[in-house]
Amino acid sequence: MGVAVTPDTAAAPPGARLNRSVVLCVVLAVFAQESVWNFYDAQVPAQLREHVSSAGLVGLLMGLDNVFGVLVQPWTGFHADRLARTERGRWPVIGVGAVLCAVPFALIPRADGLPALIACIAAFALMANGFKGTTETLVSDYVAPAERGRAQGFVMAGVSLTVVVSSLISLLVVDRSVTLAFAIPPLLMLLLLAAAWAGLGRRHTHRAVHRPAADEADFASPWDVVKELIRDPSRTRLLLMLGIFCFAGMWNALRSLTTPYGMEVLGLTRGESGGLALPGAVAFLAAVVPIAYLSSRLGQLTAIRYGAGVFVAGLLIGFAAPDRAMTMVSMAVATVGYAVFAVNALVALWQLAPNDRVLGTYTGLYTVASASAMAAGPALLGVVVDMTGWRFMLLDAAVFGTLTFAVFTRLARRPTGRAPEPAVPLRTSCHSPVIRREEGT
Repeated sequence: MGVAVTPDTAAAPPGARLNRSVVLCVVLAVFAQESVWNFYDAQVPAQLREHVSSAGLVGLLMGLDNVFGVLVQPWTGFHADRLARTERGRWPVIGVGAVLCAVPFALIPRADGLPALIACIAAFALMANGFKGTTETLVSDYVAPAERGRAQGFVMAGVSLTVVVSSLISLLVVDRSVTLAFAIPPLLMLLLLAAAWAGLGRRHTHRAVHRPAADEADFASPWDVVKELIRDPSRTRLLLMLGIFCFAGMWNALRSLTTPYGMEVLGLTRGESGGLALPGAVAFLAAVVPIAYLSSRLGQLTAIRYGAGVFVAGLLIGFAAPDRAMTMVSMAVATVGYAVFAVNALVALWQLAPNDRVLGTYTGLYTVASASAMAAGPALLGVVVDMTGWRFMLLDAAVFGTLTFAVFTRLARRPTGRAPEPAVPLRTSCHSPVIRREEGT
């Protein structure tokens, strides 16, 4: 077996080059699925409001996708891991899932009553979660371990652009035809996934022809993967799952409560308060790729530790100067801190997996931690705000952020993990017939 290392020791060596044509194909696949999810988040609440007056019930129904993600993604990720060792890779899961979820999505505006609408929403959330984590795991299939952090930066930049696409469809189409608007995202998804598959799907992944080491454990079910994680005496992966829960929870809490904060503390209108996050969105898009390259030198866990510190600093700026301009600066700085986490957290978890044959399952476990946090974070921060008042919301969030910083500080100093696979030469074009590991003797 290789020597024990942390994800930090898996940093890309100086001079390692990223195969950008391959990454572009992966970005197309992730962009395809996220374009549907962003439009879903933007327009389904309004569709529900035609049948439901309770905001609480609308929020509950919109949370179905997180519930399905927690339940479904580890299971589908495990079975996709097995397919990843075959000629077709994970693409059967992605292709079938995309086709199945496109139908109920397009039928959402045609639902003539609340039961039919809920059925469409539930069917879409179930099917879409069935391949969401699998698509995100494509980075690990086609990009060498030392290059995954940088590749993830381009993926996250692509994901952020889906917000623009969703907004354009809303602005240009929704008021003219809701039915047409709901037909565009799934059609776009299928076309882009087909383009990604044309570039990547007709050949092996870099692991598909890899001979597993004799001491690599094989797992009979996703529950065996979870048991192995829990029984690990170092507890490093459990601590990383806790860190993911903390960071994702506080980020979602901040997003959820920023608009009422602007109204209660800054005296802004609802529309003005909603615009407080705009500088952060621009900062995220501008910073995410440079962050990925810097993180490849620092290592994932060290980078996230610094990101948590930047996140806390941004919140303290807003607390110290509670006016509109400084709050927007605060949101931008905090968003850059979150971008460091968004780029590196999943890659760090992959690096700590027992072997490369369970990375889809580990993507599902990442979803378990982050989706659970996204459900619990706003409620937890909201309870604290009820006790301290809206004026102290950013300080309350900074306190929770300090706990997150402590978790990643401890993680960055722990010398436990698995040895990373060496970087392997990849073909230069995403249209070449095979990406494969150069086997040693």
